[in-house]
Amino acid sequence: MGEETGTINQEQSEQLSKRRIRIAVALVYFSMGLCFSSWASRIPDIKTELKLSDGLFGSILFALPVGQFLMMPFSGKLVTKYGSHITILIAIPAYSILLCNLGLVTAGWQLAIGLFIFGLAGNLSNISINTQGVAAERIYQRPIMASFHGGWSLAGFTGALIGLLMINLKVPVFWHFVIVLIVVWIVLWINYPFLVRSKPATTTNEPKRKFFNKPDSILFQLGIIGFCSMASEGAMFDWSGIYFKDVVKAPESLVVLGYTSFMIMMATGRFVADYLISKIGRKKLLQICGVMISTGLFTSVLFPYLVTGTLAFMMVGLGVSSIVPTVYSAAGRHSRIPAGIALATVSSVSFLGFLMGPPLIGHISEAFGLRYSFAIIGVFGLGITLLVSRVRALNQE
Repeated sequence: MGEETGTINQEQSEQLSKRRIRIAVALVYFSMGLCFSSWASRIPDIKTELKLSDGLFGSILFALPVGQFLMMPFSGKLVTKYGSHITILIAIPAYSILLCNLGLVTAGWQLAIGLFIFGLAGNLSNISINTQGVAAERIYQRPIMASFHGGWSLAGFTGALIGLLMINLKVPVFWHFVIVLIVVWIVLWINYPFLVRSKPATTTNEPKRKFFNKPDSILFQLGIIGFCSMASEGAMFDWSGIYFKDVVKAPESLVVLGYTSFMIMMATGRFVADYLISKIGRKKLLQICGVMISTGLFTSVLFPYLVTGTLAFMMVGLGVSSIVPTVYSAAGRHSRIPAGIALATVSSVSFLGFLMGPPLIGHISEAFGLRYSFAIIGVFGLGITLLVSRVRALNQE
């Protein structure tokens, strides 16, 4: 009787420990998502205050993904060498501090520099938390990566609501971001002890790997799918508020509604993605997601009204919800390459979508109008549907 009770208690203890790890990792995702969504929620205000045209603002936004992209080879190596739990302790606090810095800019060139540095810290945070996600997924021995990204998206929804509140209370951008910093630091302080402790990689017997070598074909295929998704995400993150303001002509208090509706459905899709994968498979789910992205963006172009625009952005949110978590999870399971390096490789290709998406929208908008630029981004959804059918790595459930 005593042995049986001891076994049950041990099993319960192990389950509680696993659950606490999962909660801690999810909340770290939430912290990073809250920083990014807070920036996104105040983009229209910052653009207006700096009196920037669509074309110039699109070029300035280019600085953020450039910083992310240039940091990628270093992020993968740092996470692999020191462990994701160590790099998180540096990256997330730095990310929140640099967010506050964006609230102090008074000129376009200052915003460009601030976004570039924000991107550097953002990429280190991104690779660190996703490596944590892969480690937690291995502990559970079943797909849970999408739920972590759901935590990131839930933070996006939360950040949009906080942004809406701050806008209506007329709180200056800087003090809005300071409040976010305090929340993020508290969350990290409480949950850091429960993160997965990874051992630094030992590379004595491994050949040195150059980051810009030809990427592994599986990782490259996954990266291309991520590229199309992130181009669509970048469009929504950076331009959804402006689209609602300039094209939909939403009231000032509802300008953030497009971004909020997108983030709500993106979070919802990620929380149910793991279940859907078990029912219909990764490949079919991603094909459906690609169709939803295109349908949503084309609908917003053809019917640029408050109700139809909101519903269209909700559809785009559902569409992009499962793609990045799925390709990151597949990359993290690569048998021949450390998770940090594999994630950095996939991110390198994927983030080219962020590099070209927002600036592309800005310049097309300058020449033809914002509706045309959203229609062009809608083609990427169809690209996802076509590409997924060719990737054999996604057949593994």
